[in-house]
Amino acid sequence: MLVLVVGLPLAAVGAGLTAYESTMRTVHAQTAQRHEVTARLTSNVAGDSEVTKEPAQVRWTEQNGTVRTGTTLVKPGTPQGATLQIWVDRDGTVTGPPANATTAWSNGFFVGGMAALGTFVGIYAVRAAVGHLLDRRRYARWDAEWDLVEPKWSARFRR
Repeated sequence: MLVLVVGLPLAAVGAGLTAYESTMRTVHAQTAQRHEVTARLTSNVAGDSEVTKEPAQVRWTEQNGTVRTGTTLVKPGTPQGATLQIWVDRDGTVTGPPANATTAWSNGFFVGGMAALGTFVGIYAVRAAVGHLLDRRRYARWDAEWDLVEPKWSARFRR
């Protein structure tokens, strides 16, 4: 019980904080490496109601004046020349937005919850295994004692 009362919260908080801090390092790194730019769509995107987004070519100009092109996902039916905001990394490659603090917070809670669940399941499994072994041992002793006592109590050996 002591392991459960002390170990479960320690495992949950330790794992959750570790996951949060690790994700926050990723958030800071991605925020430093990525920036948002305004791009123009270079072709029409066919309107297909079954697809939520389709890949399309876009063009943008970096702060140093370099014109770049790339592929990103846009909504079907978007006309050529439409402007949209995209995220690019330092090399000018189209990428997704950086992770944020909410992502780090949710990762921390998820990992902490899974650590708590794993600790609980592990403690329960050990308790069940020990109980099973003790029961087997107890039943074996009862069986041995019954082998000694049963002939005295049983009518089959009386004449």
